Amino acid sequence: MANQPTITNSTYAGEFAGKYIAAAVLSANTLANNGVTVIPNVKYKTTLKKAVISGLVTSASCDFSDTGVVTLTDKVLTVAEKQVNIQLCKTPFQSDWEAVQMGYSAFDTLPSSFSDFFIAKILKDIALDTENFLWNATDGLGKLLKTDGSTVIATPLTITSSNVQAEMGRVVDGIPSALYGAEDLRLYVSQNVAKAYVRLLGGFGGSGLGGNGVNAQGNQWYQNGTSLNFDGVQIFVANGLPANTMVATTISNLFVGFGLQDDQNLVQTIDMQDIDGSKNVRFIARFTRGLQVGIGADSVTYGIA
Repeated sequence: MANQPTITNSTYAGEFAGKYIAAAVLSANTLANNGVTVIPNVKYKTTLKKAVISGLVTSASCDFSDTGVVTLTDKVLTVAEKQVNIQLCKTPFQSDWEAVQMGYSAFDTLPSSFSDFFIAKILKDIALDTENFLWNATDGLGKLLKTDGSTVIATPLTITSSNVQAEMGRVVDGIPSALYGAEDLRLYVSQNVAKAYVRLLGGFGGSGLGGNGVNAQGNQWYQNGTSLNFDGVQIFVANGLPANTMVATTISNLFVGFGLQDDQNLVQTIDMQDIDGSKNVRFIARFTRGLQVGIGADSVTYGIA
């Protein structure tokens, strides 16, 4: 049975503005801002080779002496198929303000402005679902790193502007020496951690910054989108990370795989009128995705369940 859109109107006088609105959704920023390594064109599975090398350098001698240990292991990234299937009936729009867009014939078409809006909404929801998929508490990237041997910061706290500096410092202190200074090293933080850090840097007596904060601008110092750093490590605000969590690792240690990445940006619209004579319109999207991490020891996790 088709989904019947509920159209609730207040008293109407004047012209329709031609705009549909929906509640704001979380930005799917991890992929958009290149926070992970994307592996395209994965049909079902792909293998990541993990090499552990040690003992290569020894004292010199006149003879060739085979030294060192090289251990190769596999990490498998498996993608799973996802879909969006929803069907809307065109009837409710006949009595709405956009009825004229449907044409004067009894054989209606869905108003183009609503169709465009609805497709955009589907794509935003797919992106949001992927963001949450990457960082969810059960089997997201942070959990995979922790399971694979990350340095785990014990007794995590509920982050506030009063303790965020100390807690972020604990994460940075735990970064392995070989990793610190890597070009793609990032400190991934949840939104509430980022907000606490921004407020801390606004000053007003916090952690020795006095009442003026960064550049003596107080709470006006931060412009949304401004790059954040902590102790020389670039901060990446991962919107999908659960509250009070942090992950320190490199972009090249986090992997997400897709069949065709463009599949996430395609929505097929099928008007069923010519197929079964109904007044229904179907919206269909299909895509595949999966994730994997490289080396858990090359990471630090904070607050990951």
